[in-house]
Amino acid sequence: MAKKSIVVMKFGGSSVANVERMQNVARRIVETKTKNTNVAVVVSAMGDTTDEFEELAFKLSKNPPVREMDMLMSTGEQISSALLAIAVKELGHDAVSFNGNQVGIVTDTNHSKAMIQTISGARIKDAFKDNKIVIVAGFQGMTENNEITTLGRGGSDLTAVALAKALDADVCEIYTDVTGIYTTDPRIVKEARKLKQITFDEMLEMASLGAQVMQARSIEVAKRFNIPLHVRSSLSKEEGTMIVKKLEKIEDICVTGVTLNKNEAKITICAVPDKPGIAAQIFDEVSKADVNVDLIVQNVSRDKTTDISFTVPKSELAKATAATRKISDKIGAGDVLEASNIARVSIVGSGMRSHHGIAAAMFKTLADNKINIDMISTSEISIQCIINKEDAEKAVSVLHKAFELEK
Repeated sequence: MAKKSIVVMKFGGSSVANVERMQNVARRIVETKTKNTNVAVVVSAMGDTTDEFEELAFKLSKNPPVREMDMLMSTGEQISSALLAIAVKELGHDAVSFNGNQVGIVTDTNHSKAMIQTISGARIKDAFKDNKIVIVAGFQGMTENNEITTLGRGGSDLTAVALAKALDADVCEIYTDVTGIYTTDPRIVKEARKLKQITFDEMLEMASLGAQVMQARSIEVAKRFNIPLHVRSSLSKEEGTMIVKKLEKIEDICVTGVTLNKNEAKITICAVPDKPGIAAQIFDEVSKADVNVDLIVQNVSRDKTTDISFTVPKSELAKATAATRKISDKIGAGDVLEASNIARVSIVGSGMRSHHGIAAAMFKTLADNKINIDMISTSEISIQCIINKEDAEKAVSVLHKAFELEK
């Protein structure tokens, strides 16, 4: 008998949002199982459960303890996995649900954004020997001291990719409520085009810059271990988008997609003394507050002082501002200003490595549409602009058209 292939299937919250969708997912799983395949399924919390739990916690406390938040947030995925196992069994196939700890996902101690250290996967392999479908609660693990942790927003993607590595799976399929990865958000630009393939580098950049199809950390792991990813819809049978190491094409397209991130905020620390070591002191203090700083711009020095601006996730603005004000007083700087009415619009494409004039075309397009650029950052395959939030969707639309991404 031919050796069974191994497929990891991950279903997002919208795919299991209600009984009907869960039954649909159960049918998809069974269909895959009947193709001489061992199936491990990773599932997110139903619908908006995670948001609802978070809202409840913040009604009780302005600053709920991160350990208790992990205890709370991990329950949604456990509910989904148990219900989905029940739905699969109802179709006549044996299934077993596990939480993250039961499949041996060991993480560090960083609550709410833990890093996976190891995965044994032993219980999954044993279940495969018994011809069972395995359903795993995503987004969670456990420390060596038996504390429950979660893997950050979108962490079920990371669970799926990590399990694919641990099980040496043939493919990791990411099921969502869209049919694949698009040149931009089709809710903003109806002419957005589905991509047949995209590279790990491009997808990682797009995810990091605001595309919400997959968690960036999961793509990093897939890239490191060259795990093929297939992003597709749970509501249709059509092929989705393959995320691969390298595209087989004669010439790189200069721009692959446009992304938007409205969940950022900007902090400016004014009149910073212009002398060695000051920037290090500022960002060391912000780092101690466990804040992820992204884009940083320092203005030209005048009168031996300068302004430094940087962006942070909007959810971390309060603690970032507090940390910045603390260090501002210490170093004798001026006012600390914050702005939450910003957005980041970016263009991404591996072809930027070999095409010139892309930045100029982006800036001209925004200027022609009277969209002011506040900050600029670049990487080898992306150009990012911080703009006013009110101009965000217009910027996406005009850039998508300017680079002819609908074609």
